[in-house]
This record gives sequence, structure tokens and C-alpha cells, in this order.
Amino acid sequence: MKIKSQKNFWSGLMFVATGMGFAWGAQYYSFGTSARPGPGYFPFGLGLLLALLGAFVLFEALTIETEDGGPIGRWSWKPLFTICLSVGVFGWLLPHLGMAIALPVLVVVCSLAGDEFSWRDVIINSIVLTVGSWAIFIWGLKLVIPLWPAFVGAAG
Repeated sequence: MKIKSQKNFWSGLMFVATGMGFAWGAQYYSFGTSARPGPGYFPFGLGLLLALLGAFVLFEALTIETEDGGPIGRWSWKPLFTICLSVGVFGWLLPHLGMAIALPVLVVVCSLAGDEFSWRDVIINSIVLTVGSWAIFIWGLKLVIPLWPAFVGAAG
């Protein structure tokens, strides 16, 4: 069988592998019931949906002809490294400096991964994501996530 689109083939394969990995990992958690789902319920279902989506993309890559064959380009190392670095910095900053500082730092560092950078867009994204995250996780779900640094003395 001939691969007709390399991009779709490899992305579909990645989706299938990731989805199956989540579904396989979720089997070690309690599923609960439909009325009271356990911690394995959502990752299992999401993993299966992701694998199903990947299977459709994989099928398309093997059956639908593309003009250029959808060749895979070069790896973009700068964005990959920048995004991974920003997630690591966020993970370290969150317990130390709180969400109000860690999330804008995450947005700024992630923004440096792209070719286009606008301070106005970065500031707007930082404000919207920080307020939205506060509203969902701290206020709505009542999760214990520090909003401000410990030395400020304000609790989330």
C-alpha cells in the first residue's frame, strides 16, 4: 500500500499511538459508573476518540491522493524547544510565584516560539488566560492553586 500523504500518515499514526496510550494508561484507574465517573473514565474515552480520529486521518493518508504527496518538512527545533522550556518554567514558577505571574510568563515565552510577535497580543492573551484560569480553576472548581507569591501573603 502506497502512502499518498506523508503528513497525514505520520500525524494519524501519532494520534492513534497517543490515544491508545491514554486509553491503556486509564485502565489502571477506577472507571466508576456513568452517573459517578471515576478518574479513568474521561482519559479512557478521550483516548479512544483520539485514536479513532487518528484512524480516520491515517485512512485518508492511504486513500486520498494529494498533489505533492504531502511531504514532511524539516523539524522546527526552535519552536519545539521554546514551548517545552516554557512549560517547564511554568511548572516551576506556579508553586513559587503563583498563577498571576507564572501564566503570563508562560504566554510570553510561548509567544517567542513564533515568527510573529506583538506585545499587544501577548498582553491581551496573558490577561484573558490568567483571568479565565482563575475563574475556572480557583473560583469555579475551588482548586488549591496559589494565585500570588507566598511572600505577598494573599491566598488564591
